[in-house]
This record gives sequence, structure tokens and C-alpha cells, in this order.
Amino acid sequence: MAIHAYVLLTVKSGSEREVAESISKYDAVLEVSEVYGEYDVLARVEAEDLAQLDNLLTYRMRSNPNVLLTYTMIVAKAHKG
Repeated sequence: MAIHAYVLLTVKSGSEREVAESISKYDAVLEVSEVYGEYDVLARVEAEDLAQLDNLLTYRMRSNPNVLLTYTMIVAKAHKG
């Protein structure tokens, strides 16, 4: 069963679009939005398991020098709205 999660990213000022475009290229990333508020970029992701999610976060998203912080929320149950 796939794991779905939302990843909120805080990035260096002015790099929002660059980071959004960069992470949107990863296969596990389903959708990316630039947002206003406490966070700068929001990504909806899907992983096969926690190991794949960890790999995406640790070696892809967090390794980007413009990414300062990530906050991950794993979906417990989705409701169609």
C-alpha cells in the first residue's frame, strides 16, 4: 500500500520557483505549489514505503542547498471532498 504525504518546505528567499521546479521532476512528487505563509513550497508525494519516502526527503529534497527546512505530514486517511 502506497504512502501519501504532504511535505512543506522553507527555502531561501527568492528560490521558491527554482525549488518548486526542481522537486517537481521527481517521480514520487505528484503536485507542487508555491504558497504564502510560514512555508514556501508544498509538495504532495507518494512513496511505496517509508524507506522510499526517507530517500526522497533525505537525499533529494533536503540535499538541495536552497531548502532550509522540511516538515512532513503522512496521510492517515484520505477523504474525497
